[in-house]
Amino acid sequence: MKGDETAVFFLAFAVVLGLARLFAAAARKVGQPPVVGEIVAGILLGSTLLSSRWGPWGETVALDGVRPLLGALADVGLAMFMFVIGYEMDRSFFRAGGRTTLNVAAGSTLVPLAGGCLVALPLAAEHGPSGSAGFVLFTGVALSVTAFPVLARILADRRLNRTAVGRFTMAAAAVNDLAAWVLLAGVVACFGTGGQWRVALVPLYLLVLVCVVRPLMARLLRPRETEEGLRTPAVLTLTTGLMTSCAATEWLGVHFIFGAFAFGAAMPRAGLNRLRIEVMERMEQAGAQVLLPVYFVVAGTGVDLAAFDGSSVGLLVVALAVAVSTKMTGAYLGARTSGLHRDDALTISVLMNTRGLTEVVILTVGLRMGLIDEEFYSVLIVVAVLTTAMTGPLLRRVRRESVTATRHGSEAGAAMARDDRART
Repeated sequence: MKGDETAVFFLAFAVVLGLARLFAAAARKVGQPPVVGEIVAGILLGSTLLSSRWGPWGETVALDGVRPLLGALADVGLAMFMFVIGYEMDRSFFRAGGRTTLNVAAGSTLVPLAGGCLVALPLAAEHGPSGSAGFVLFTGVALSVTAFPVLARILADRRLNRTAVGRFTMAAAAVNDLAAWVLLAGVVACFGTGGQWRVALVPLYLLVLVCVVRPLMARLLRPRETEEGLRTPAVLTLTTGLMTSCAATEWLGVHFIFGAFAFGAAMPRAGLNRLRIEVMERMEQAGAQVLLPVYFVVAGTGVDLAAFDGSSVGLLVVALAVAVSTKMTGAYLGARTSGLHRDDALTISVLMNTRGLTEVVILTVGLRMGLIDEEFYSVLIVVAVLTTAMTGPLLRRVRRESVTATRHGSEAGAAMARDDRART
């Protein structure tokens, strides 16, 4: 890059990072997850406000020229974040609740998957650049996801993470998240733009991760568990392996996020308690707290609200209605068939409707792979923001109604008891 271009890049990086922090803090102030504020910041920073039709801003800030560089930095942050998610995917989540977990996960995945595929059928010809089958299946996957990390934060903020409902929801969301990544990997492998023959090597890649990379990392990291001041070499070792895994999956024709997630899931855990805490904290600080917000701002810049016309608004209304109704219905039915009370099932259905960052990541993959066009990407990004933003208010209303009904039931029971005593 030339001197002027370098200066513009660093200035744009500072602006993006500053706006991400500012809007994330504003989102927290109104009870929303930070990712909502970061995406809104990207929407405001992108072509909606900085385009030439809004004035001289587009000539002053050359955002289009530096967006690829910002996107590359953001991809590194996303890779580190997905590695942490894979590493911290607690296997106990898949055992918690047993039948209830599986029922909620199945309902909240299969019902919106089917609904998304059905609603996508008449839209494929207009919005599916790579063909109808890839567009339809991808839309179903995108509408079926639950944002496990955002959900965990919401449960912790509302002190529901230690309740039975919270544990069931977390377990179901973990299964749902894993199913979404597996389904997306299949869609990308079959309909993406990568070399199709290389996809056949993916099982071999996973076998190498488990049989070769996992024991090798255990041998490299375990001696450092009892040594002081060696966290930095451990971070460098893990980061080198992470980037290699991301490069391998990209070469195989599968998106790098699968390489990051699989590398984290394959890492050894036994005998690495101290490194697990300290090293993961460093990885999360570098990736999730610094670079990942840039990812969501850059994702938001791809949304051009100024280009929304009547058909786009109608598409948004339909997509939002299908996303919310199918997700909440599937989760509710899964909870009820497991014997949970109506109020608990309703709480779980509201929580499982949280899409947040997971859907944003999946949508970005779909856009880059040519599975959806920019208009449909913009519509579904707005759906992701709205479904995440509505979780807090809906949850407060559901919990308040549940407490009110319980109180009224107790008062009615007490009144009946008094009447019985009076008659006797």
